[in-house]
Amino acid sequence: MDLIGTILWPLKWVVSAILVGFHWVFENLGMDPSAGITWVLSIIFLTFVVRAALIPIFVRQIKSQRRMLEVAPQLKKIQDKYKGKKDQFSREAMSRETMALYKETGTNPLSSCLPLLIQMPIFFSLYSVLHEAQINKTGIGLLTGDLAKSFGNASLFGAPLHETFTNASGWEVRIIAGIMIVVMTASQFITQLQLVAKNMSPETKESPMYRQQKMMLYVLPLVFVISGLSFPLGVMFYWLASNLWTMAQQYFVIRSMPTPGSEAALAREVRLAKKAQRRGTPATTGVLTDAGTGASMAEVEARVNNQRQQPVGKSRAKKNGKTK
Repeated sequence: MDLIGTILWPLKWVVSAILVGFHWVFENLGMDPSAGITWVLSIIFLTFVVRAALIPIFVRQIKSQRRMLEVAPQLKKIQDKYKGKKDQFSREAMSRETMALYKETGTNPLSSCLPLLIQMPIFFSLYSVLHEAQINKTGIGLLTGDLAKSFGNASLFGAPLHETFTNASGWEVRIIAGIMIVVMTASQFITQLQLVAKNMSPETKESPMYRQQKMMLYVLPLVFVISGLSFPLGVMFYWLASNLWTMAQQYFVIRSMPTPGSEAALAREVRLAKKAQRRGTPATTGVLTDAGTGASMAEVEARVNNQRQQPVGKSRAKKNGKTK
């Protein structure tokens, strides 16, 4: 066994144990242990357990990303300050100021990537267990050889779970795989769109980080389209469940803990103001006590409308002023 295999072995053992555990549960509920739907449900619930266990890591990643978004405008000012200056002195000065900003604000550009690196071995273990069981019919841990063969030979609506879109033996596989690729791509696009459209402040949208996030809006779904063509159906069910979990999880985070100054944050202030009024807060004060901003609901709604208003060019603004 190589080094990577040795590192992943405990994780693969845990993954296989959870998969077999859910398969045992569904079997005892009266489902056919060899049926594809039994194995698909086991994969989906396995994914939910793993993603739930990773919630603390996800929260850390969100906090790190938020801090990076908050300092993005200041980083842009430093970059603009040394724009066009390619001499060594200017590069060193820009580097010093950037590191000083990171130290002052307690941010680290690598901290948002660290949780993702921690998750990679777990996700790779999931893929490895599902792939080996379906393709090689080999078991691991509690996933015995017989269970692995049962998993590898299982089919859903006539589509074998071990086949891919590219090597499908029938139209059933291509239809199911095609639908899943579309849903996976759409869910990834919506997840990234939530972040770009609603959870960034106007200052951040002027920074290079916004352009990178906007580029990822189209790149990541394309990755799922290409990779989905070569994934076995059983593995694709894991990716689909994981994508839907991520989309719902990010929606909840953006709604409840939005980035300060973003459209989502202003919309949350409106919801809190209306909630305060429904609880009996006097309409004359209209104070947003929950958020502690001291702003009336009318003021908050005005800020949201101003946030959403499209910028007007100088010539058009001048023309409108004369008209008035």
